[in-house]
Formats: sequence, C-alpha cells, structure tokens
Amino acid sequence: MGPGGRWVRAAHPALSTALALGLLLHRTDLQKQEERGELLQPLIFVLLVLCSILLYFKVSLMDPGFVKPEEEVKEGQGAVIPQIPGDVKLRRCGYCLVKQPMRARHCQLCQHCVRRYDHHCPWLENCVGERNHPLFIVYLSVQLVVLLWGGRVAWSGLYFEQSWEWLKHNIFLLVSFLLILIFTIVVLLLLVSQLYLISCNTTTWEFMSHHRISYLRHSELENPFDQGIILNLWTFFCSRHLTAWENIYVHMNSELV
Repeated sequence: MGPGGRWVRAAHPALSTALALGLLLHRTDLQKQEERGELLQPLIFVLLVLCSILLYFKVSLMDPGFVKPEEEVKEGQGAVIPQIPGDVKLRRCGYCLVKQPMRARHCQLCQHCVRRYDHHCPWLENCVGERNHPLFIVYLSVQLVVLLWGGRVAWSGLYFEQSWEWLKHNIFLLVSFLLILIFTIVVLLLLVSQLYLISCNTTTWEFMSHHRISYLRHSELENPFDQGIILNLWTFFCSRHLTAWENIYVHMNSELV
C-alpha cells in the first residue's frame, strides 16, 4: 500500500472522531443529556462510532479473497478450497498467472485476482470480494445508523437566525450536518444497491459488465448463480467456506436440459 492508501485509511477515523467529539461538545441533545447525567445514549453513540471505525479497519485490512497460486495451496491449510468440476476449464490470469475460479477477476490496484470480485473500493483501499463482502455490508449498516443518529444530533443543536454571530457559533454544526447528509445519501444508496445485488446473487462487476463476461454470455440463464432470494442470502451471510461457483453454474444450466 502506498502513501495515498495510508492517507485514505487515516481519514476515516480522523473524520469520524472529529465529528463525534464536535457533536458531544456542542450544544446538542447529547450534550444536554450528559449535563443531566443521562449517559446511556451518549455512551451508545460513542460505542457505535468506535464500532464503525473498527469495522472499517477490519474490512480494509483483511484478505478479500485473493486467489492463491497452485503451489501455495497445500493440504492442511485452514481455508477450505472448493473442488472444481472436471468439465469446467479455469482461465489463467494474464497478470498474476494463477488459475481464476469462476467469478474471480484481477484487480490491477491490488495486483491480485479476487474471488467473487465485486468492486475495488477507493474508500477502503481494498477490494470487496468473497471473504470480506459480508463484513462490508455489516460495516455499511453500522455506518448508516451512525450517520442517521449523527444527523439528528447535529440538527438538534441548530437554531436559525440571520446574523453573522449565529453563523460563527453554528458553523461547525451546519457543516457537520451537510457532510453527514451527503455521506448518508451515498451510504444508503450503496447499501440498498448491494442488498439488491446480493439477493440476486450477482456482483457489481457482473451487473455492470454482463455483456463482456464469457461465462454469463454463454449461459442459457440470465443469471446462472441465482438460487432464489432465501438461498442467495443464506449462502452470502451464513456460508463459512468458499463456494465452488462452478458447481452451481453447471447445476443451474443443466436443469434447463
């Protein structure tokens, strides 16, 4: 990771901490509750902010599902490597020269092939793939709760008057509210779109590049991985092992024959 990536990863905790402290120190509902000795809601708010920061670092730093070279895959490893059906040919990546499982894609920023590649997130400075995608959804959900709560708290401290004195005393809350509003819209749209794609068992990359992906173009089905909403969600959130997408692909297409 270059210096740019370190700056990006430092920006999230710095911005979150600054906004949280500002909301606690200004004349907002949270500060009024602190003064009255009602510490439960301020404490929960701080814990949620801390949780969002920890989730951010966890998703940002963990292996998103990098495809290992054949010589590195040895028996006895902790990870369960799925078996590939013999009639399904794997494509060798032209960049890192590993055999790509179905739904994997090479990320030139991470310089790795990633299993069930969804997208490369510039805010995380990491890919979102099969291993960290569920935790990415949890992170977005917690972040949305923090933003909605933070927006309400910032609004509670604003009282409007047409004077420079008012602007001087309320500039932080006003800027905080506008920033939180923008981030809330972005996170909400991203979370909704991600949940929709997950319920269909497709990825952002597959959705955007369907016409360029060979295994989708040559399939008899519009989405050969769609097993129904319930099973799609169960596979995504509850599966403890890597999924052999080749098995599902062959099974779903063979049902048409």
